[in-house]
Amino acid sequence: MGLIFFGTPEFAVPSLNALIEAGEEVSLVVTQSEKFRRDKTPIPIPVKELAQKYNIPVLQPERIREPEFIERLKEIRPEFIIVVAYGKILPPEILRIPGRYCINVHASLLPKYRGAAPIQWAIINGERITGVTTIVMDEGLDTGDILLKKEIEIKEDDDAISLSKKLSEAGSRLLLETLSGIRNSTIRPVKQEGKPSYAPPLKKEDGLINWHKTAVEIRNLIRGTIPWPCAYTLLNGKRLIITKASVVEGSGEPGIIVETEKKFIVGTGKDLLEILEVKPEGKRAMDAPSFLRGRRLKKGDRLGK
Repeated sequence: MGLIFFGTPEFAVPSLNALIEAGEEVSLVVTQSEKFRRDKTPIPIPVKELAQKYNIPVLQPERIREPEFIERLKEIRPEFIIVVAYGKILPPEILRIPGRYCINVHASLLPKYRGAAPIQWAIINGERITGVTTIVMDEGLDTGDILLKKEIEIKEDDDAISLSKKLSEAGSRLLLETLSGIRNSTIRPVKQEGKPSYAPPLKKEDGLINWHKTAVEIRNLIRGTIPWPCAYTLLNGKRLIITKASVVEGSGEPGIIVETEKKFIVGTGKDLLEILEVKPEGKRAMDAPSFLRGRRLKKGDRLGK
């Protein structure tokens, strides 16, 4: 009995790689179809590339409820189905296929942050601790019984990219521990306890900065929305993405620029925000001094609507 692995983005790669290096028999990898750039060239799928490197068969079904696809999974008679950031909800017909369990590696300490964007919302909400959880999948949204958890600290300099990498590596190790524990009967599923919270997919408008929030909250938004949708404000009617910032003690009217000489500092609902790096609409990212040299901004100008 082998394994079937469902996964798509870079976050899933360490888990698949860990299974391969541990000598697990990965019989099939299922991933989503390629998306295309503006020039119509396909965007590579990290999980697919790794599977092809090891000559593991790959399927990319448009509809995972198709009888032919489900029959193909049944033919493998897998011990486990492993799901890591696949991007689609598995129907009951698939959940019932493995000899043991469908196991999901989720990037939060469930039941907190169920949903598609747990890493981003944990940072946006100012959490200091997050983690990864392995669960037995059921028909709900990340509601299955818990197998193992691992806590990870969110550091001050973490953003969604760096934290995702930490959690993906931790998740790969937790997955191997989980499989071993199930096989030797040292791990048993337990019900989720505590009040659940949710992490819905980010929308473009979630990146809009509300300057009446505190400087800490705005900085958390900047960190949590990298690389998409990114935190942004309006300057003279055009979008200005802010990619790096720091909190400075002091006070100023929300959205009003208080310094443009050597530093780019803006008032918020509490304290000040020093903008360190920006990406103007249609241009490359640049540090704040470079941006200020090309603008006639002055103290008292307003950011936002």
